[in-house]
Amino acid sequence: MQETLSTQIEALKKAPLNELQKRHKELHGEDATGTHKTYLWRKIAYKLQELECGGLSSKAKHRLKELIEEYDPINNKALRPDNPVISQTAPGKDKRIPIPGTAITKEYKGSNYQVKVLEKGFEYNTKIYKTLSAIAKEITGAHWNGYLFFNL
Repeated sequence: MQETLSTQIEALKKAPLNELQKRHKELHGEDATGTHKTYLWRKIAYKLQELECGGLSSKAKHRLKELIEEYDPINNKALRPDNPVISQTAPGKDKRIPIPGTAITKEYKGSNYQVKVLEKGFEYNTKIYKTLSAIAKEITGAHWNGYLFFNL
């Protein structure tokens, strides 16, 4: 009897890293770029589902691209115009940081934390911080890369 797709995916969760890398190569035709088990498992699971159920139609892909261009605040050119005045005031501004006014939320150890992006810095607990790393350290008590901690 053939295994169901969900059974295959669940079995992959418990598979060792070398088996996941081998399965990734079978499905994708290339060596795995990462060595993180969860990353590989998700990539393989997605590919198995895509093979079984079919991928996105070209119409859906086109619509998805339109929605990203219209609503993605990080990459949206309309919200971040190439204005010389803005680029002079914020040279080298990291594109991972959302536009000012955006609220970044993070769940950590059962608690929710919210950080507001400002023009120059971030606001957390009514205090202003220069970096997300400083806020991550305030929350965890240990040094974290702010972009990684807040998944940016």
